[in-house]
Amino acid sequence: MRILICGGTGFLGRHIVNALIHAGHDPVVRSRHSDPALDFAQATTVEAWLPHLQNVDAVVNAVGALRDTPARPLDMLHTAAPMALFDACAQAGIRRVVQVSALGVHEGDTRYASTKRAADAHLLALNATGRLHGVVVRPSVIFGAGGASTELFLALARLPVLLLPQAVRDSFIQPVAVRDLADVLARMAVHDAPAGIVNLGGPEPVALGSLIASLRTQMGLGPAMVGSLPQWASVASAKIGDRISILPWCSETLALLQHSSVTDPQTLADLLDRAPVPPQRLYATLPGKGRKS
Repeated sequence: MRILICGGTGFLGRHIVNALIHAGHDPVVRSRHSDPALDFAQATTVEAWLPHLQNVDAVVNAVGALRDTPARPLDMLHTAAPMALFDACAQAGIRRVVQVSALGVHEGDTRYASTKRAADAHLLALNATGRLHGVVVRPSVIFGAGGASTELFLALARLPVLLLPQAVRDSFIQPVAVRDLADVLARMAVHDAPAGIVNLGGPEPVALGSLIASLRTQMGLGPAMVGSLPQWASVASAKIGDRISILPWCSETLALLQHSSVTDPQTLADLLDRAPVPPQRLYATLPGKGRKS
């Protein structure tokens, strides 16, 4: 099958491309790096997408950003462009669409959550009218080389003294190895089932503070001193991060990590047909650290 991968050169997208190639399919990569003429922040009409859908059997939208910037506003990147893409798929007769969202966006009030949620709802509405057979995939935190969350967690794990906001330290996530998630998304692109919303989490929930401690152990480091960061300091540090675009820590990150992101772990295992990577082996999935991702 010929599968259009939006965001195919990104953190998650490149793994989806590799999974499709390994399975014998033909991924068509579209991103701001592979096709400068296609600007996701500007591709907000059906007409902008139709030329990219010729001879395509299915679509995976793996485009996402954490920060709202003037050049890439989240309203366009997460909402307007995907909605136009979904409408174009319906017009072109492409029924299978896989939309990568995030666990917890149904109730979050961050810019990330609200913009992702709007596109999710549009795809589900097209499903309801029978125009598409789409699936909204909402994973917990994705772990892998190049991921913003991963880089943040690894940086924290290297510190001899760890100070986290209490709400962040005690929130639970179910980290998903990026290769596990990519394998599932590749399978979803070439099969009609499942449809609707699919929540995905790793094999076990873990408190964020415990995950960072586990990563430190996996890196061969001794236990760190752990303390709680006062709320005022947490907010202040996040606001500093807002001004430095290369940092993974910002107000959006703080808001997202303060809420638990957990779901039924069996769903991922069933879709993979194998055991997913547990939290205690995540570090080994990084390039050069063990199993390649």
